[in-house]
Amino acid sequence: MKKLITTLMFSALIMLSGCQTTKKETMNSNDPKPFYVGTYTQGESQGIYKYALQHDGTLKKIGLAAKSNNPSFLTRSLDGKYLVAVNEIKNDDNVGTVESYLISDDTLKLLNRRSSGGAHPCFVAINKTGSVLAANYTGGNVGYLQLDSTGRLSELLDVQQHTGKGTTERQTAPHAHSAWFNPVDGNIIAVDLGTNELWFSTIDPDEQKLLPADKAKLAMDPGDGPRHLTFHPNGKWLYVVNELTSTVTQVFQQPDGSYTKGKSVSTLPAHFSEPNTCADIHISSDGNFVYASNRGHNSIAVLKVDPADGTLKLLGNKGCGGDGPRNFSLSPDEKYILVANQHTNNIVSLKRNETTGLLKYVSQIEAPTPVCIIF
Repeated sequence: MKKLITTLMFSALIMLSGCQTTKKETMNSNDPKPFYVGTYTQGESQGIYKYALQHDGTLKKIGLAAKSNNPSFLTRSLDGKYLVAVNEIKNDDNVGTVESYLISDDTLKLLNRRSSGGAHPCFVAINKTGSVLAANYTGGNVGYLQLDSTGRLSELLDVQQHTGKGTTERQTAPHAHSAWFNPVDGNIIAVDLGTNELWFSTIDPDEQKLLPADKAKLAMDPGDGPRHLTFHPNGKWLYVVNELTSTVTQVFQQPDGSYTKGKSVSTLPAHFSEPNTCADIHISSDGNFVYASNRGHNSIAVLKVDPADGTLKLLGNKGCGGDGPRNFSLSPDEKYILVANQHTNNIVSLKRNETTGLLKYVSQIEAPTPVCIIF
């Protein structure tokens, strides 16, 4: 029963992490599957766009859903009615913003916009109670807000400021790159590339504040530069993708709620020695395969999960059909992976073999500076 409850919690909460869809569909359908694309708007892009994945893996552009300034990362409320985006900017007050939208047919209606608590927010997550986390990269902190029943964001409720630094030139100050709700216990894991640590906290429901956990941090290997993570459905393991060393590190959640670090595996083939940085990571809902994006090698790494101990083995790399694969997403039925290639302005569809985990190119479509894909 305990295992069943954990699995159900995972299935419900994994939907709440931005730029990913790992929930398995229970019905086969040939209907197009719509998705939204967050972008950078320094070039041709005007904001958030809507596309559709066809049943054969081809892609269709629906159009501009909302004009917005650098809406780089997106997530949706649990009921699917609202979309939340960060504006990766730094205004006169040295902060970025978070904005919420009502999803209406092919358009997004802006409801309101609030401070993210720090400069250049690059990630947003929401849980089932409407708690919203914004990871501010330049600010080196995590902002906490609430989304109400009408889809509107509260004022900024609290900020968790990170301190410290790592060992490389990219790690001279805190750089919060993502913040996640653990699907097992609902607690928060913030990933900081600059301090080279995972930061753990909870929300005080009475004071509406972020409280550090008893064991508040976990250091990664020197120079790793952790960026994103993904949770295994068994509730015991999670995997952290390290931007600077192009590795994925297994992390164990202990019975007392603390975390310990396991082994790391490269996301690159042995012969590759050119510059590379990792960006995003996702796991299949059966827990068998982990995928990570390589910028430089320009590929999606396919890693097999050992069901006995959770260790990873690199099976291979599939070219992403463009340059600078930022984020990617599994389709709702997990038959496809869609990759946002930031530097070549395209989205690529890869067919996924659910048995072997391997990927095959299907199609691509133009998209202006795509950063984030969410179904």
